[in-house]
Amino acid sequence: MENFPIINLEKLNGAERAATMEKINDACENWGFFELVNHGIPHEVMDTVEKLTKGHYKKCMEQRFKELVAKKGLEGVEVEVTDMDWESTFFLRHLPSSNISEVPDLDDIYREVMRDFAKRLEKLAEELLDLLCENLGLEKSYLKNTFYGSKGPNFGTKVSNYPPCPKPDLIKGLRAHTDAGGIILLFQDDKVSGLQLLKDGRWIDVPPMRHSIVVNLGDQLEVITNGKYKSVMHRVIAQKDGTRMSLASFYNPGNDALIYPAPALVDKETEEHNKQVYPKFVFDDYMKLYANLKFQAKEPRFEAMKAMESDPIEIA
Repeated sequence: MENFPIINLEKLNGAERAATMEKINDACENWGFFELVNHGIPHEVMDTVEKLTKGHYKKCMEQRFKELVAKKGLEGVEVEVTDMDWESTFFLRHLPSSNISEVPDLDDIYREVMRDFAKRLEKLAEELLDLLCENLGLEKSYLKNTFYGSKGPNFGTKVSNYPPCPKPDLIKGLRAHTDAGGIILLFQDDKVSGLQLLKDGRWIDVPPMRHSIVVNLGDQLEVITNGKYKSVMHRVIAQKDGTRMSLASFYNPGNDALIYPAPALVDKETEEHNKQVYPKFVFDDYMKLYANLKFQAKEPRFEAMKAMESDPIEIA
């Protein structure tokens, strides 16, 4: 079996740049996922984020989750649960405006640490988008500019914990889905596994690795690249032992950003025969559709957006 792609970003600065760029391109085309090491975020920053996140869960969220499980009678289920996930979460918004000061139950030091971590992740996400532009033959900042809209991108972090589950065969930590947005940067637990992606009809584990950042591509990048890069189905398998930490940061287009295949990536034959596979839409319209169809295949979402188009895609 092929090895899960692990990218050493430091190698972009030396003789191995071309090979590293090709490795990133292959991961985007064939996996929709890759794992970064030497990504520039200091290990001590990540260690502090992990310590405070796990401490916050223990202090503020663990008991609430146990009460929810008891209320819904989930420990004694005998049939598969398909309408909820075995996860405890909260969401931090960073851009276009931050809500970190308003989220309840966070210690001041945790707020400050997460603000700093978010700035570092934002910078890394934009660096990655420019690397993708280079591989795609698009002008630098094309993806960042496309995401910008009128008020800048949406950027936020879903902070999740996946507690021990007595019936992991009947309840998923997180049901299978593709991500709706742009590029996703994940800081995950290095001891408790569970994240899997679907490749060639098989579920493959995303390896937990200390101080790495897992990157995956969302539906918007599939549309903009005209299908050259793909968003990929993934899920979280609940575990009987150990609580898995996950901080997934979503760098997404702004609400009013207009999303459509980059003209440079639409081949002439497609253009001449008006066979665009992917629609043109406003990002917020896609998100409204996604909200009800998250755990279904992405293709019907694309078809629904095509049906909503009032104007054909204009190829410049």
